[in-house]
Amino acid sequence: MDNLRQRVNDVLAKINLDKTKKQIDEITRESASPQFWQDREQATVKMKTLSSLQKEIEETEMLTMLVDDGDTVELEKALEKMEMKIFLGGEYDRSNAILAIHAGQGGTEAMDWSSMLFRMYTRYIERKQWSWEEIDQTLGDEAGIKSVTITVTGLFAFGMLKSEAGVHRLVRQSPFNADKLRQTSFALVEVLPVIEDTETVDIKEEDLIWEFFRSGGKGGQNVNKVSTAVRLKHKPTGIIVTCQEQRYQGQNRENALKILRAKLWEVEEERKLTAQKDLRGVYKKPGWGNQIRSYVLHPYHMVKDLRTDYETSNTDSVLDGDLDKFIESYLKKFAKSK
Repeated sequence: MDNLRQRVNDVLAKINLDKTKKQIDEITRESASPQFWQDREQATVKMKTLSSLQKEIEETEMLTMLVDDGDTVELEKALEKMEMKIFLGGEYDRSNAILAIHAGQGGTEAMDWSSMLFRMYTRYIERKQWSWEEIDQTLGDEAGIKSVTITVTGLFAFGMLKSEAGVHRLVRQSPFNADKLRQTSFALVEVLPVIEDTETVDIKEEDLIWEFFRSGGKGGQNVNKVSTAVRLKHKPTGIIVTCQEQRYQGQNRENALKILRAKLWEVEEERKLTAQKDLRGVYKKPGWGNQIRSYVLHPYHMVKDLRTDYETSNTDSVLDGDLDKFIESYLKKFAKSK
């Protein structure tokens, strides 16, 4: 119990309750204004954030109560939950996230693997009681998806999902050939923070090239009739962003700028990390060639994270969105290495 008390004291010393209470006060004041509710979507997002912040305060108070009660079992559970949030102290860890999945080597098999990952992450998002919205999707020629981009709305969405960035490898019996041969395929997962503060990343209008075209995806009667889809190119970096899932061009333009802002932030972060070499060694961008996790469905069942060595044989559960242990293992190791 003495050890648990010490851990509780350490947690309480690191948690910035004043900052949390200040955020609660700010959103509460905003919500009292009639203008707050004119943008229903934004108001809903902020009210969800308010609820999450209030829950943080309640969890902290519960931690103190459990110490007084002497319930070591419940205290251990609550303590682990609060300790995890300490690891999420990055500048944008509390932010919403942009998550993209791109099929790699493996043809149709890789596109099917991308659709499996898409399902896995949307299930994980649902488990967290977050919400998601599709921004762009390119379907596979025969099955699955070539690429898909979504925004994830929820407190700590970026902080929790950032550990998923990198190459994911699948080994299984292929359902796409009659011999059911063993097949290896790859998909790249990108995770970026949604940066609401436009001053953080300076985007000049003269650096942008906009193209508009007819959407080839979902969208009802507007599909292939109105040029609602957008393609945005940033001239200085060559970054290209495509958005076509919204019915209105203005919404797609807004989403394209949101993704570009996040990608430009990533470019700057990579520059800093490369220069510093990072405390963990030579910095490696989580892209092609840098495999982070292996999912084996044949001849045995195993999912293993190559960065933390955490593994499980319950592949069905993982592919159904049970990612907490993988994410927690990564965050703990990352925090210790800082």
